[in-house]
Amino acid sequence: MLTTVVKSIARRSFSTSKWVAAQQMTVRDALNSAMDEEMERDERVLILGEEVAQYDGAYKVSRGLYKKYGEKRVIDTPITEAGFCGMAVGAAFAGLRPICEFMTFNFAMQAIDHIINSAAKTFYMSAGKINVPIVFRGPNGAAAGVGAQHSQCFGAWYAHCPGLKVISPYNSEDCKGLLKAAIRDPDPVVFLENELLYGVQYPMSDEALSKEFVLPIGKAKIERAGKHVTLIAHSKAVELALEAANHLAGQSIEAEVINLRSLRPLDIATIVQSIAKTNHCVTVEQGWPQHGIGAEISARIMESEAFYHLDAPVIRVTGVDCPMPYAKGLEAKALPVASDIVEVVNKILKISK
Repeated sequence: MLTTVVKSIARRSFSTSKWVAAQQMTVRDALNSAMDEEMERDERVLILGEEVAQYDGAYKVSRGLYKKYGEKRVIDTPITEAGFCGMAVGAAFAGLRPICEFMTFNFAMQAIDHIINSAAKTFYMSAGKINVPIVFRGPNGAAAGVGAQHSQCFGAWYAHCPGLKVISPYNSEDCKGLLKAAIRDPDPVVFLENELLYGVQYPMSDEALSKEFVLPIGKAKIERAGKHVTLIAHSKAVELALEAANHLAGQSIEAEVINLRSLRPLDIATIVQSIAKTNHCVTVEQGWPQHGIGAEISARIMESEAFYHLDAPVIRVTGVDCPMPYAKGLEAKALPVASDIVEVVNKILKISK
């Protein structure tokens, strides 16, 4: 078992005007903790994938679980995504609760038939007789210096498909609470992590450190309240939105930052409520623009009462519409940065004046 490493940091409590201790945990440890707790809670939970057992996972997310739970519950597989994904779906049919790890979701394209045709559609096609309680998880989206075949965001792909729930967490609390919810869920869940966030530490509340901490799937979180513009993001793009919000605060612009957490179902109610307050909206994602998450949000806003609250068009900040370059300089230009968000916000606020 991975011993969760936490550090105390000083955090200012404005309600008491005293310094209090907060806990910090890496995203990697939060994911590991979630799997460990759920495997301990339910003997039907198992993990399978490439290098998840003896090597402790390609990104060490499953570190220690093989030693604790043994080879029947933490299973190394051959390098064949279609093969071990099909085995995992079959195990879910039989009543187990597999966690199927892809070394990267780019490789999950080898197993897309099982994810969609076997897992996502079976509950419907069996008239509700066969549940498929499975979690597909692993790193998704842009990493660093790994080229076009390892840097794609599949959020829009999977969110397009009925029968799947799609989660795209940001920080450690997101990862722990939502992965536990995904493992307990009776339906297939695609859990899209971010490789660059695995080693990043985020604060963890006492509640989040509890073994019973579970976050609801389909509920967004307001990471920062504001009144002038709504910034909607998921995964690592939340970090960009928060950075942009800090910069905008220096211009006396208060941005409200929504962390979607879940891409399907999508929490439109929180988005509508925010736009009714701010009257402006910018979506932020690292994926491609065409048919992306921002495009879906824009359409849903147009079709809802939120449209009547807008004082300017919704604008998307996305990755560039091209395969990810390998060259470091070009890679940087293919991904959005906080200054792109700031520029767009200033543009739409100027339009609405």
